[in-house]
This record gives sequence, C-alpha cells and structure tokens, in this order.
Amino acid sequence: MTSFYSEDEVKQLGLKHVGKDVLISRKASIYGAGNIEIGDHVRIDDFCILSGKIKLHNYIHIAAAVLLFGGTSGIEMDDYSSISSRTAVYADSDDYSGSAMTNPTVPDECRNVYGGRIYLGKHVIIGTGSTILPDVTIGEGCAVGSMTLVTSSLAPWGIYVGVPCRRMKDRKKDLLKFEEKLK
Repeated sequence: MTSFYSEDEVKQLGLKHVGKDVLISRKASIYGAGNIEIGDHVRIDDFCILSGKIKLHNYIHIAAAVLLFGGTSGIEMDDYSSISSRTAVYADSDDYSGSAMTNPTVPDECRNVYGGRIYLGKHVIIGTGSTILPDVTIGEGCAVGSMTLVTSSLAPWGIYVGVPCRRMKDRKKDLLKFEEKLK
C-alpha cells in the first residue's frame, strides 16, 4: 500500500471530474467531492483539506497541510500552478465586523457570509504559510512569497510579498519555454 490512493480509489471518491495521473494522499480530507474537478497530472499531499467548489487544471501540486475552502464562490487553479505547505485559501468568509454572528453552527439568518471566486492563473506559485482571502485573481506567472496575505487581485508576472501583500519586482518568464516542451 502506498500513501496515495490508487487510480481506482480516486475514482471512487465521487469527484465531479478526475483526470489521469492524479495522486491524492490517503491523509487528505475531501468534503463535497461532487463539487471538485481535478485535471491531469495533479498531486495533493498529506493533511490537505479540500472543501466546496474547486477546479484544478493540469500539472498542479498542492503541498502538505494546504487548506482550500471553495465554499459556493469557488477556487480555480490554472495549469502549472502550485501552493506550498500551510497555505489557506478562502473563497467565502464570515463578516468579522460584529455586524453578524460567525461560524457554521449559527443559523444563516444570523450570519453575514461574503465571498468571491479565487482564481490562480497559469504558472502561479504561492509560498508557504500564505493566506488568500475571497474575491481575488492572482494573474498568470505571479510568485507570492512565504507568509504573504493576499486581499486583492495581483497583476500578472509579479513577485509579491508581505502583510498586506505588495509587488516587489517582475518575475522572469523563462519558465514558459518548459511549458512548450510539455505540450
């Protein structure tokens, strides 16, 4: 037995779609599998949580202990993107202002949940320990440094760091030549 589900076991998880060459750790937790689509050449490591509406394209790596909370708004990761360990991505969130109550044990009429789709473009890499909040597009080729808080959309091909996140410099596009080799 390996630490990843077999191809047949992955098909039995009840995912909306699953491609080929998909590795999902037996220690990952998947909630609402019928809302999750996984493309080809995807690896999801130990202690990850995938919940809600999620679409993973091709050649994607999700490292250990990543939390993807797609809710109803959804998270989409385009080709060649990856998320480093201990990162949390929230497509939906409670209102923390005190205007409403918080947490899923409280009736919906007492809560104010807001959200917006999260989109990670092609060749995006998210550094360890980062947090991405609702309604954010991370443009193609962006690199987000470790421990970064992303609260608004990021322009393509930048290197972003900090709390709150800010663009430090442009990212090289040399990696695009390797994409051509994979096609």
